[in-house]
Amino acid sequence: MALEGELDSDVVRLGGDARQRFHDARGYGYPLSGNEIALSPVEAAHLLYTDNIDGVRVDGERVGFRGFTAREPGVDFAVRYLVYADLRARGLYLSPAREPWIDPDAFDGVDDDTDFAVYPRGKGPNDGELEYALRVLGERTDVPATALEPGVLAVVDEESEITYLEVATPTVTGDSVRVTDPGLVPLGTDGMDPSETGVGADLLEDRVVIWNPPTALYERTFYGQPLEGREYDGETPTIQCSLLEAAHLASVGVLDLDPGAVRERGRAVEGDRFDRRLRVYTALRERGVVPKTGYKFGADFRTYATVDTVDDLGHSEHLIRVVPSTHDFEPRDLSLDVRLAHGVRKTMVVALVTDEPAHPDDPAEGISWRSVERLTP
Repeated sequence: MALEGELDSDVVRLGGDARQRFHDARGYGYPLSGNEIALSPVEAAHLLYTDNIDGVRVDGERVGFRGFTAREPGVDFAVRYLVYADLRARGLYLSPAREPWIDPDAFDGVDDDTDFAVYPRGKGPNDGELEYALRVLGERTDVPATALEPGVLAVVDEESEITYLEVATPTVTGDSVRVTDPGLVPLGTDGMDPSETGVGADLLEDRVVIWNPPTALYERTFYGQPLEGREYDGETPTIQCSLLEAAHLASVGVLDLDPGAVRERGRAVEGDRFDRRLRVYTALRERGVVPKTGYKFGADFRTYATVDTVDDLGHSEHLIRVVPSTHDFEPRDLSLDVRLAHGVRKTMVVALVTDEPAHPDDPAEGISWRSVERLTP
């Protein structure tokens, strides 16, 4: 039986046996009275394109798919339609993530930025299960850090290709030994002069050299790199440390350097970015994770969850990028980071750092962690 819809404000009303054919059987729209249903513009456009309905009346004029989409019904209609049609073609049911299609409060992860509720394969809007809370973006639409919440981003590029990125809250912890573990290395005592208690070190322009450190400092806790480089033979090394590593070691009493002086040198070298990175570095170390430079991968850190000895060093798991919580992401940059991380068998993690000072008892407070990975729906 031929069906024709009618545009009514921001929905398309469809009568006849529409409820049985399209809502009950295939998850389109939401029920009105009798067998009538209401469709969102993208749902109506999809039924038009697939020849499931014959037309839509707009101000008394009957239009097909071309005429309907030419009116650009709603903000970002084109990119949302492309994603909707792609997921339907993959055999998934989805609906707008707002009332009356769904009750947003009934599903975790659905908020004002969510465009579609995507259901598990074989499920629909009446089954009470959600596979993804999905947000649709054009490749030139910035994503504020505050909006980088768990869910899925569908990014549509200028050639209408779609990249799906899954955002999650990872558990960033490890079981590596900490430099503060009892008996590992000598530690200074609160209130004492670091020069009388810590290991000798020199603060250079953009790094620190540690002279005659305990072997465990490099071998067990993986701080710095031996000055001897490839000629290092396992004997007590002279260690070159980054300013981040040195600031952390000075703050826990390992080095005979003033922690404040190291931090000031770090700020002189890289500005406010140093304090953000130091907060994340400290939080990782406190969680039993060993962070090392991620420069080769275009990130701030690469991380190791388990380090027993540098002679038996495993594969690093994460690449971490540190940004302020006020940062705006370009989807292109997110895609680049994720692609690079995947290519080296790692997961990209973003550390979002607030402006508040680091909490003395909990270095991770004020840091939000987000992992971003490619997704194939």
